[in-house]
Order: sequence, then structure tokens, then C-alpha cells
Amino acid sequence: MAPTEYNSPHISRRGLMLVLSSPSGAGKTTIAHGLLARDSVITNSISVTTRPARPGETDGIDYFFIDQERFDRMAETGDLLEHARVFGNCYGTPRGAVENALAAGRDVLFAIDWQGAQQLAQNARDDLVSVFVLPPSASELERRLRDRGQDSAEVIANRMAKASNEISHWAEYDYVVVNQDVEESVTAVESILRAERLRRRRQAGLPQFVQSIQATL
Repeated sequence: MAPTEYNSPHISRRGLMLVLSSPSGAGKTTIAHGLLARDSVITNSISVTTRPARPGETDGIDYFFIDQERFDRMAETGDLLEHARVFGNCYGTPRGAVENALAAGRDVLFAIDWQGAQQLAQNARDDLVSVFVLPPSASELERRLRDRGQDSAEVIANRMAKASNEISHWAEYDYVVVNQDVEESVTAVESILRAERLRRRRQAGLPQFVQSIQATL
């Protein structure tokens, strides 16, 4: 699909941070992959994590897999834009790459939990657009967790037990998408991204562009 950009090339735009959160298994990662495949203007934020790689995951593409000592050092020195402990493992977003992308007018996609989203909201609210992804039902959430075949029965039970608390944070987000169908959900998030790119405050070059038109009238 062709690149998705909605601003005139004459108007410079600051990038935005698009956050997708959901309880584990509701589909935020799948939706994120779908959006990245459709839109070349948004880039994926690659998190660091202390958890081991799952089958099929690649270091530097899915995550940067690091040890706890290095993670703690990055957190202490302010090199992480946000970080959280989830199901016994630590996750965080390297600050430098995100800030460089936003300044260059590129958007950055995050598939993170509510704790990380709260930290981003505290640190960079004007750049943030947040979407909470809900499953269509509890039974469907459990089915998806089992079908992906990555976790033991004990881990799945633990994820289901924590899902209610994760879902309780839905009202903190700008938008909510119920992930009944993945393609429809990707389209919904794509529409949100299109609208948010056109917000006046994000079009840094808009005043100058308007003035240039007025000067020729």
C-alpha cells in the first residue's frame, strides 16, 4: 500500500507517539504489525526487555533483549522514556531514537501496557495519542491466549487473572477499539492516526504557510 501522509509537503509537522495498549492477548501487537505494513510514515518503537525471546522473535527487530543490570543502568541514567515491570519482566523505551523521530516529523508506534502509557502521558502528553484495545469477550481473550501457543497453562491463568485490572484503565485513553476483527481494527486505528496528524498544533509550519497564501491575495 502507498505511504500514508496527509499534510501538504509545504507544511512541516512534528511527529506523534501512537500508543496501543490492551490486556495480554487482546491484539495490540497484531494491530501494530498491520498498521506498520500499511503506513510507511510511522515507525515502530523497539523496546528493551529483560525477558527471554519467544520463538520467532529477533533481537533488534521485536525487542532489544538485555540483562537486568543493563536495564537498571538505563533507567537510572534517564535513557528510558518509560519503563515498567510486567509479569516479572522489565520493559522500557529508549529515549533518543523516539525524540529524534518526532523532531524529524516521523510518527512512532508503541505497543505497551498501561503503566508505560501513563509514564508517556506524564512526560510527553502533547505528543501522545493513546488507543486502548479491548477483546470482544473474556472467553475470546482466553481462546486467543491459548491459540498463540506461547505460554503455559499457568502463565495463561495468570494473564487472565490480571486482565480485569488492565482493562480498568481503558478510560485513561483517548480512543477505544474493540478488536472483533483484526482488519477492521487496523482500519480504525489508521483513521485515528489520519485525524491526529491533521491537528493544528502538530503542523508546525502551518502559520507560515497560511501567511504565504495571504501575502499573495
